Amino acid sequence: MKALVAGVVLLRDDGAALLQHRDDKPGLRHAGMWVMPGGHCDPGETIEACARRELREETDYDCDDLRLVFAFDDAEDCECHCVMFWGRYDGHQVIRCREGQALVFVPREQASSYRMPGYLVELWDMALEVSARDGVLRQMNGKVPGRG
Repeated sequence: MKALVAGVVLLRDDGAALLQHRDDKPGLRHAGMWVMPGGHCDPGETIEACARRELREETDYDCDDLRLVFAFDDAEDCECHCVMFWGRYDGHQVIRCREGQALVFVPREQASSYRMPGYLVELWDMALEVSARDGVLRQMNGKVPGRG
């Protein structure tokens, strides 16, 4: 049975996503890279509960409403099945870095300036598209925020 991994694309109203700068430790997956918060499910834990727990453990942020973005088998780790959610940052709760080197909201147009796995940029774009379809994020001039 594959391990379940959950991740969260936490979006501000302007389409910026919260990225975590991973520790630069030998053997750590995506060491020194920028990623979305997430991690492995505990035994008996639902995938959504895992996503909420990992986000809270890594950022101190409690997200009320998580929505599914995409589920996939990790091409780099054939033993993992990943499920990505997105949530809207409420603009009020303080975000604290509890794991890794740093946390920062990054505008989508600046993503290429950050060393991150390419598939996470695709998931970020998918989260922006889903959020726009759901009408949750503010539209600017009829365009999806952060997408030009």
